Amino acid sequence: MRFGRIIEEYLENSTLHGARFIVDKDASWIERIFWLICLVASWYASWLLIKASLSAFENNAISFVVESSYRDWNTNFPAIIVCESKNMDRIQEVAEQLWGADHDFTLEEVLSEIAFFRGESYHTVHECSGEEVTASCFYSNFSYYAELVRSSCVDSISNCEWNNQPFECCKYFHRMETELGICYAINSLQAGNNKAPKLNMYSNRDSGPGALRMELHTEATVFILGNEEVPTLVTPKTDFLVVGPYISFVRYISKRDIENDEEIRQTSVQQRNCRFADENILDVHSHYSYSACTVQCRKDRQMELCNCSSHLSPNSPDWQLCNMDGLECLNRNYEDLSVIIAKWSKRRGRKGLVCDCLPSCTEVDITTVYDSKDNMAGQQNPVSRIEVGLIELPTERYKRNLVRGKLDLVVSIGGTTGLFVGASLLSFVEIFYYITIRPYSTYIHEKNRLKRLMLPKRFY
Repeated sequence: MRFGRIIEEYLENSTLHGARFIVDKDASWIERIFWLICLVASWYASWLLIKASLSAFENNAISFVVESSYRDWNTNFPAIIVCESKNMDRIQEVAEQLWGADHDFTLEEVLSEIAFFRGESYHTVHECSGEEVTASCFYSNFSYYAELVRSSCVDSISNCEWNNQPFECCKYFHRMETELGICYAINSLQAGNNKAPKLNMYSNRDSGPGALRMELHTEATVFILGNEEVPTLVTPKTDFLVVGPYISFVRYISKRDIENDEEIRQTSVQQRNCRFADENILDVHSHYSYSACTVQCRKDRQMELCNCSSHLSPNSPDWQLCNMDGLECLNRNYEDLSVIIAKWSKRRGRKGLVCDCLPSCTEVDITTVYDSKDNMAGQQNPVSRIEVGLIELPTERYKRNLVRGKLDLVVSIGGTTGLFVGASLLSFVEIFYYITIRPYSTYIHEKNRLKRLMLPKRFY
């Protein structure tokens, strides 16, 4: 069956509106041209609307609203993460264990830089590389020496209370590997494992605004972050407290959550422009967040520039960690590795990291409302007291809603094709039928007819 004849037969029998008039033998050429113009215009208009529907589905499927129906909300407390920042007593003790009481005291500076590495290592590079090298320097396995210096949870945190109820600190403060070294976190997705005990830190109308109190026995940085976020080298100063001995710190915060409609999970990452914590693509942390992504970005850049990563890089195999040559390389490229910049800044020659990181779909907005710092009069032991609490229960939260789902897209495309060309799904099945099944069926029918007529074999 010739292709032209197939098209003609399809148009004669098609359910598409106006198509049969193009091949109608009784129609004049004016009628045929008229219907051809109408069909082309209808198909073009249909395509424009379908294209607009696809664009809206891809780019405008999500809307944000502010909810204020707060009477039944359960508000999760932020993650509190304690990262030791300095401990000269412990450094001196470890230095004496390694090198004896009469060691070179510049080695203590080296040990301090290794244990509390923040991207720069001036003393380490100056004393342990080059021509004039200090005796007893170490040149690899830096993570081991950092672990020797850092204090354990028991030695760091004590006298914990949640809403005036005491609890065992190190039962709920879990070890967390970060690019700042070993920290201890409570109420964090990134710390511990799924079987680790969790403290119920939700606040509602029955419990009132939650507050956490504790004492620290070392100089530390206390981070107040969303539950999936992690401390980084560039965490904003508004998100942490720098804590020292004999000082009482009090911070009260307000918190706004982002709630997600259940159907948001049906959309792609590109549509919603965010990732859920369990949509993890990172090696350095077990759950996705914007801050965890920047840690991965920095590690990848370190590997690219120096063929190794910082010895404090979280959850990294030993073969990826820098030795002295690598540490020297990280020190040289400090400006490129320490700051996160936008792409347009890079094009203007500014140094820094360009990280293509999406925000978390559940990130929170934490604002400091009240801050105080007071001396602890009469305190004999070098401890600090920390209190972090909600100033009040939230009365607003953001909600991400799905306004254009897959069903809406199907309805929109079906309505458009039905309105302009009178087509349904079966109309497009007809095209497939007339091109494939119909010619084959006709051939079989003719072959059987010839057999019945008992014609010579060469005719079939």
